[in-house]
Amino acid sequence: MMPATSFTLVTGATKGIGRAITEKLLAQGENVVGIARRADPGFPAPLLLADLADHAARKQVLAQAMASYPVLRLVNNAGFNRMQPLGEITADAYDEVLNLNLGVTIDATQAVLPAMRAAGFGRIVNISSRSLLGRMGGSMYSAAKAGLVGLTRSWALELAAQGITVNCVAPGPVATEMFAHNNPPHLPRTQAMLAAIPMARMGTPEEIAGAVGYFLSAGASFTTGQTLFVCGGASISQSQY
Repeated sequence: MMPATSFTLVTGATKGIGRAITEKLLAQGENVVGIARRADPGFPAPLLLADLADHAARKQVLAQAMASYPVLRLVNNAGFNRMQPLGEITADAYDEVLNLNLGVTIDATQAVLPAMRAAGFGRIVNISSRSLLGRMGGSMYSAAKAGLVGLTRSWALELAAQGITVNCVAPGPVATEMFAHNNPPHLPRTQAMLAAIPMARMGTPEEIAGAVGYFLSAGASFTTGQTLFVCGGASISQSQY
């Protein structure tokens, strides 16, 4: 059972899916602390600032979060994508993609783990992507997001007996600023991606937040090691993008 006074730590909290998760939890009367790269005067919860791509900066901000707030739930939402087809993948790109999707998740989880173990309670939700099933021109992102599923399943096994659950949400295309930046609407690959969604529409950040909210809830206490696709059916479509 979650202690009455505890916080959910959300990385990448000020925009898109992270912002929707924060607002959903606050609306339910729960406590949230966010981490983001830039200040946001309108952010409705405590916000810690750091460039999570920087190893030293993220270690420092995670230590600050744990020293200042009783964090027993974690949403590993921060991520990054750079589209590069095979043959054009650069070392800088794969270092950045793997660091921001996997490295940040590992460091954040290890930072919160001592408090969760001490409480005998914890909830960890990793944000992956439908792209884990494969994406033309985005193999590094696909590999990183598939890696999150491997972390989720492995950590769930390691932590199940300690009252800590670990689950994963894999969104399809979601109407966010980052999606629009990475997928300009005029590109054929963007059009193919949207055409492959059986529901014939993009998802909303609030719909992803709903799935995260389930994994954080008391109703999910017997659920661990799972990956939930929230993708409008794209993960089961015969059309792959």
